[in-house]
Amino acid sequence: MPPALDVDALRSHFPSLTQTSNGRAPIFFDNPGGTQVAREVIDAVNDYYLNYNANHGGVFATSIRSDAILREAHAAMADFLGAASPDEIVFGPNMTTLTFGVSRAIGRTLEPGDEIVVTRLDHDANIAPWLALAERGVAVRWVDINPGDCTLDMGLVEATIGEQTKVVAAGYASNAVGTINDVKTITQMAHAVGALVFVDAVQYAPHGPIDVADLDCDLMACSAYKFFGPHVGTLYGKYDLLDRLPAYKVRPAGDQPPDKFETGTQNHEGIAGTLGVIKYFEWLGEQVISDQLAANSASRREKLVAAMMAIMKYEKSLSRALIEGLSSIDGVKVWGVTDLNQIDRRVPTVSFTMEGKSPRAVAEYLAGQGIYVWDGNYYALAIMERLDLEKSGGMVRVGAAHYNTLDEVACLIDVLKSTPA
Repeated sequence: MPPALDVDALRSHFPSLTQTSNGRAPIFFDNPGGTQVAREVIDAVNDYYLNYNANHGGVFATSIRSDAILREAHAAMADFLGAASPDEIVFGPNMTTLTFGVSRAIGRTLEPGDEIVVTRLDHDANIAPWLALAERGVAVRWVDINPGDCTLDMGLVEATIGEQTKVVAAGYASNAVGTINDVKTITQMAHAVGALVFVDAVQYAPHGPIDVADLDCDLMACSAYKFFGPHVGTLYGKYDLLDRLPAYKVRPAGDQPPDKFETGTQNHEGIAGTLGVIKYFEWLGEQVISDQLAANSASRREKLVAAMMAIMKYEKSLSRALIEGLSSIDGVKVWGVTDLNQIDRRVPTVSFTMEGKSPRAVAEYLAGQGIYVWDGNYYALAIMERLDLEKSGGMVRVGAAHYNTLDEVACLIDVLKSTPA
């Protein structure tokens, strides 16, 4: 097992955690909508503006330096995801935009009668882009959930994937209820019929190690601002697939990946900031590798995996505390996996409803107490409709991250227990 995290030490890397509101430090449980950023990110963005700021492809110093830092960021994200090559990494504005772009490219290869499989557990950014292909005569088939614990019905996944299936779109973890999906098995099911697999890893990426080679998925998207970085999206794709997909691009742009998919001038400072967050994870990995000699000789990938394993271990304690605490409050229903013996099946994104109170009212009350949470559907429209919660305002979402503490969880529970009638 990985060593325990030094939470006090890592919190010092997040300057915004020291801010105060009404004389007290806020508690950030709004992380699924966007995390606080590491100091390394701020430094990287600042350094880019001071020393690198230029457009792509010039022969002068700042452009040459800028291109070098962008290449390094591609390599760093390849290491973060376990990709074989930096050329398998595409940067863009966010996961949603990247997914629409690659879905349109895939759509150009499909024919009427082809099928795409989506799930009711997913964020709409991994549903709407595929639904849009219906205009080409492509059929979209839905996989339902087990409403009791908000997990995918894997038997139904297998039954829904058929000979006409061309794409299976699934989330690594639910941004609404925290469920971790068995995407490796889903990928095996899809590949058995020759279908591609697109994985939305936005909600999983801050919470555990990712190995696209082991998963064998064809495409995966995530967003750096969900794992302590800037507002930038990232798409991984197997090189051969990216190479043969017909990208929408301007004529002077490169014809090979990743250039063919990185349309226009990119958010260079944001990409540099993404390299900054990878450096933060490297630092964290060095801290949790117990033998200093081993830490010094470890590769970047090894450090990143060590960091994410330690994060995953620590966050299980946060998940347990959240589920136990929320479940102890009269009138509160926790949605998703609540069996503490199955804590490995969820990330620490825990959503609930409170009898007699709207999610917005609960979130407003918590905000007044300096505790930041989300309410609503968080764009996970399909599951809210499936659970018949959309019309009543969705859920309250508490999203813990590795810089949160058990004391903050205890504070949340105490405040909720004192919620006015």
